Amino acid sequence: QVQLVESGGGLVQAGGSLRLSCAASGRSFSGDTMGWFRQAPGKEREFVAAINWSSSSTSYADFVKGRFTISRDNAKNTVYLQLNSLKPEDTAVYYCAATSRIGIPKKQFDYKYWGQGTQVTVSS
Repeated sequence: QVQLVESGGGLVQAGGSLRLSCAASGRSFSGDTMGWFRQAPGKEREFVAAINWSSSSTSYADFVKGRFTISRDNAKNTVYLQLNSLKPEDTAVYYCAATSRIGIPKKQFDYKYWGQGTQVTVSS
C-alpha cells in the first residue's frame, strides 16, 4: 500500500520555524517529483513548493519568498519542507504529494499520491 505520511506540524509564534517531513512507503519515490501544497480554512488548496527526483530543480510559490526550503533524501524516501519566518497567514494544513510527471508540476491534479496533511498554526 502506497502511503505518504506528513509530520512536523504544530503551533508556532510568528517569526518561528518548523520542519515538515513526508515519509513515503509502499514503493520508492526516488524517481518522482515531490511537492508540498497547503490549504487554509475556506480557501483552495495551493501549491507551495516542489522538487524533482534528483534535487537538481526546485520551484516555489511567490508567497514563499525565500522563507521555505524543500529538500529530499531518496535513501530515506523522505521529503522535507523547512518553514522559516512564519507568518499567521501561513496557517494551513500542509500536504505532501508525489507525481511521476516530468518537470515541476504546480497543479494538484498533476499529483497522483497524497498524504493526509499536517496542521501548521502560526500565532501572532
